[in-house]
Amino acid sequence: MQSLKVISVNIWAIIASLCNLLILTWIVKKFLYKPVKKILATRRAAIDADYEQAASARAEAEEDRRNYEAALAAASQTADQIIADATRTAENRSSEIVADAREKATALRRQAEADAVLEKKKAEDDMKREIADVSTQLTGKLLQREINEEDHRALIDSFLQEIGTDDDNK
Repeated sequence: MQSLKVISVNIWAIIASLCNLLILTWIVKKFLYKPVKKILATRRAAIDADYEQAASARAEAEEDRRNYEAALAAASQTADQIIADATRTAENRSSEIVADAREKATALRRQAEADAVLEKKKAEDDMKREIADVSTQLTGKLLQREINEEDHRALIDSFLQEIGTDDDNK
């Protein structure tokens, strides 16, 4: 019966082993499980806070991006408005310049026409004065001597030649 001793069950050893197991489990739970669980909870809270901070940073970046796009669109619209205003102003200014140039050209043309009329009148007056001078000279010559028909013709011919040479000189 010796072989049964080897296979036999020792209840006191089993109870002692179970007690050791329960004590070890309690010690591990008391001193290891709760602190490890506390550390894991702290880490989880830190990671959750990091995720939350990243999400808020992402939301803030998205809001900043939207604000930037809105500001960019507003700036673009303002630039377009400024360009349109500048174009309108330039067109108005060019119209004014063209109108002023037309007025000046018209005034210059009128002045030139008036000058031409004055020059023509002056030339006519000069011609009248010359004709009067020549007439006076002719009259003076006629009065100085007696004129016969032949002298009369010669006098008229010389008068006409003088007028022709005076016109050519001018």
